[in-house]
Amino acid sequence: MTSDSDENLMGALARGDDLALNDLMNRWQAPLRGFLYRYTQNEQDACDIAQETFVRIYQQRVRFRPGARFSTWMFQIALNLARSRARWSKRHPTASLDDESAGRSQTDFATEPSPSDSSLDREKVTAVRAAIAALPSDLREAVLLAEYAEKSHAEIALIAGTTAKGVETRLYRARKHLRRSLEKYFRS
Repeated sequence: MTSDSDENLMGALARGDDLALNDLMNRWQAPLRGFLYRYTQNEQDACDIAQETFVRIYQQRVRFRPGARFSTWMFQIALNLARSRARWSKRHPTASLDDESAGRSQTDFATEPSPSDSSLDREKVTAVRAAIAALPSDLREAVLLAEYAEKSHAEIALIAGTTAKGVETRLYRARKHLRRSLEKYFRS
């Protein structure tokens, strides 16, 4: 992997250096899949959307604006694809023939607790995941991008198509919902 910045790699990709995409994929695949897993709550969907994100990056490589931040652009593409997948899934519901846990691989992007963790810790982790998943999509997106992808309010605003103040409001509302739904686990 090269030490070039993401933006330099995108410039090289736009100029025809297709190998620059490999460096970007190596650098960003795990964080992107982790974000998408938390968003979709489905490992296979997260992998599929991550792959489609890199396909879109390649297809739209000449549209990348010099001076723009690559990670913001990439997360925006991924979020739009995840939203589209969620809308499609609502219109085309399916029932799994497998047990919920049968399809899980050894790689869990949401950082499963180890077997030595207490049952209360596992219960807390499960409760937090469920509470985040239960948030309305705009609030869930803001929380995942801020807390797990470590994006600034300005970056989240660009990714989610809102203002920085709108992101601040979403995070406030999301944290209020989460405090209320998780208070029994995290009382001081």
